[in-house]
Amino acid sequence: MVPSQLVAYSGRPERFLHLHFATPVWRHNIAEIMPHPHTDPAVFQAVITFSRQMGMVPIPLNKEQSGYVLNALNVPFLLAALELLVDGVADYQLIDKTWMISKDAKCGPFGSIDLIGITTAYNITRNIAEQSKGSAARAAAYLKEHFIDTGKLGVDVGEGFYRYPNPAYMAPGFLT
Repeated sequence: MVPSQLVAYSGRPERFLHLHFATPVWRHNIAEIMPHPHTDPAVFQAVITFSRQMGMVPIPLNKEQSGYVLNALNVPFLLAALELLVDGVADYQLIDKTWMISKDAKCGPFGSIDLIGITTAYNITRNIAEQSKGSAARAAAYLKEHFIDTGKLGVDVGEGFYRYPNPAYMAPGFLT
């Protein structure tokens, strides 16, 4: 959701904007700041300053964007990984391994989905599927059947694609 979708409920439109953090917050210390067309520029600047004071790196957006910057980049990436899995191109561990090796990443897309939470990934994927009627529908159905319906909701419950607290992608030899 973008600020203009909620501003009417604020009672103070000139002081309303969105402040979005990546998870885990203190490790990925960005603060995306999204105004709407009627946000007072002084309020926008104050939140940028406040973000810096909290130890965050402010990411001030020039206009409203669904998904901010981070999720506008991240959601298509995660959806592509889900589609590779659902289409049977590779299993989730091989997809993660490919990403981790080639991008020197600490985890792959399925480790990321576990961290975000399967429910969140499912809801986003379902929403995309409803809007586009494309391949996201198969990915949403897969998440529902194999994870939502079985209670495997990600890191918070100890199991998603991986088991936690020691997911396989962190084990010695996973990348070999």
